[in-house]
Amino acid sequence: MNKFTSHHSRIVHAISRWSGRTGSPALLSDAHALLYSGRSFAAAMLAYYIALAIGLERPSWAIITVYIVSQTSSGASLSRSLYRLAGTVAGAGATVLIVPTFVNTPILCSVILTGWITFCLWLSLLKRTPRAYAFVLAGYTASLIGFPAVSDPGTVFNIAIIRVQEIAIGIVCAALIHRYILPVRISVLFNSKLAQTLHAVRQRIADTLAGKSDAQSDPLHLALALQFLQGISHHIPYDFALSVPVRQARKALHDRLARLVIVNEELRDRLQTIAEMPAGMQALQDDVQAWLTCDDTGKRKTIADTLQQRSEQLAQRLSAQALTFEDALRVNFLRYIAELITLLQQCERLTDVIHQAKSTPMQAEDHAAKGYVFHRDLLSAARTALGAFIIILSGCLVWIYSAWPDGGTAVSILGVCCTLFGSFDTPAPHIVKYIIGSVWGVLISLIYSFALLPPLSDFPVLVAVLAPVYLLAGSLQARPPTTFMAMGITLTLPVLCELGAHYSGDFADAANTAIALFFATGFAVIGMSLLQTVQADAAINRLLKLCQRDIRRSENGMFKGDETHWTNLMIDRAALLLPRLPRSGRSSARALEHLLHFLRIGLCVMRLRRCETPPGNGIDEVLYGLTRTTETEALRERIATMVDLCLPATDEQSCQFVDRLVDLHCALRAQNKETTHD
Repeated sequence: MNKFTSHHSRIVHAISRWSGRTGSPALLSDAHALLYSGRSFAAAMLAYYIALAIGLERPSWAIITVYIVSQTSSGASLSRSLYRLAGTVAGAGATVLIVPTFVNTPILCSVILTGWITFCLWLSLLKRTPRAYAFVLAGYTASLIGFPAVSDPGTVFNIAIIRVQEIAIGIVCAALIHRYILPVRISVLFNSKLAQTLHAVRQRIADTLAGKSDAQSDPLHLALALQFLQGISHHIPYDFALSVPVRQARKALHDRLARLVIVNEELRDRLQTIAEMPAGMQALQDDVQAWLTCDDTGKRKTIADTLQQRSEQLAQRLSAQALTFEDALRVNFLRYIAELITLLQQCERLTDVIHQAKSTPMQAEDHAAKGYVFHRDLLSAARTALGAFIIILSGCLVWIYSAWPDGGTAVSILGVCCTLFGSFDTPAPHIVKYIIGSVWGVLISLIYSFALLPPLSDFPVLVAVLAPVYLLAGSLQARPPTTFMAMGITLTLPVLCELGAHYSGDFADAANTAIALFFATGFAVIGMSLLQTVQADAAINRLLKLCQRDIRRSENGMFKGDETHWTNLMIDRAALLLPRLPRSGRSSARALEHLLHFLRIGLCVMRLRRCETPPGNGIDEVLYGLTRTTETEALRERIATMVDLCLPATDEQSCQFVDRLVDLHCALRAQNKETTHD
């Protein structure tokens, strides 16, 4: 399963927190699960029938493919099918090149085949989009075909061709059934979650203006909602529902929502800092708060323009009169209010473009949209791949030196475990769930193989006999908590029952395959617990250190990216950090605050670097001190003095410089609060 599916429940829970809802009713969830199960079973039986009709050697692989690629929406099923096909072809091709060439040197062959598998795993960990599934399958397929073929390398080409045919049949059947039989459009899910997220954003910013505590606003929890939207957004082109300009609108919308995280935090900080709020500013704040909570879309659009004009006019008037740092702080607050209104108006416009699902003229800033930016850690990915390499190669050595006849099957399953579960911080619990499902799969397979299947001769009767187990297992596979357990049933049953053209009923073969399965999965649990488990505290600390490194690079002019790129990258890092917090210790209790601080500091550095100021203003020394000291009080005093010297700001360039100095001063104040709390 890919990350998008495996983290579905956690992300939906986060969106529910933002939206204040408890989630879909249980009955609706059951209906969706049963519908998914029915479509998947129909696709599996169709694929099985076609594979039997054309005389393929292992038609059971067509069934397995259907249950691997099937997703709860038509767009996700189609995209996953295409990635699986591409990965299968690449993996089969690599196997055909490697195995015959090095088969006479078993250890070297094992090293090269294992190297290919773990290289594919490394690429999949870096890609971090649903396209990574193609890399997973390139390694997965090489493991399934390559290791068992070592004992008979002359047949590896035929095995690869047949395996590609079987998988292609499963892919085509899954794609057709999920697309044309009661299809669930992923665009509908996207629009629904987008509406919830926008409503939640407005409510949380209204909470901020009302002075509610940080815990009630949870600004960075929007990161998980954005990650979820990005995950399903990737599949929308395969839904054949939206056009290319709409894809650009989705990217532009993400940029606005990510920026609103910053605006929300800056507004909260200013409200805590400003000593006295003038009557005009207080009235504007109250009106904006009321506007945010208004449910009438038409009324909101009418009021927005008026509020925009009021905030800009008030900011201009106070800017002309500003003589102290406190005055500059009030002007800065008003400018964030104006930006807030602009961003939300743009979000509503972009949402309309997406909902209309048609080509519309895009504005210039929309064409320049960055969209979601993924954090990629070469070192962490290499560590995981190296762990997988050691685990698989150790299994190969056990197989080679023990001369175990079914060792190739065991190592092939071991390779599958390392590639499928390698993206998790703690893969062992997920493999254990798969083992539990496999136990049930083996027991059910024995009942079918030696009690139910022998007397059957008609295909419709066979379908009727298989239906109860597969419909139940399919409905469990549609539910994230039981996905891996259900896969243990749906993937084990076709293999052990030997659903081929002719029934064999060989108990010894079934027993040996089951032993290989449990040896491989048990070996994977132990090996991945030792070599591929990432402690939550270590992962969080590494993310924070990488943020500090990027700020230093930005201060030196070495960071490759602009302000939008930085914001979106930090949003993704927050989405990676959030699920790890429940497993972290006390040292990471304030990790979100630290991440938000780094986000703000990074933006301040980039903006001040771009700001045209006269030489000798001291900003270089201030930026240098940001990354060399944790004592921020002296820096804040110096920044406040620089602001006072620049007032009154008589031109746009000076106003911009003062505004950015105020941002840096407030960000350092937030850091000082964090240090005090820690």
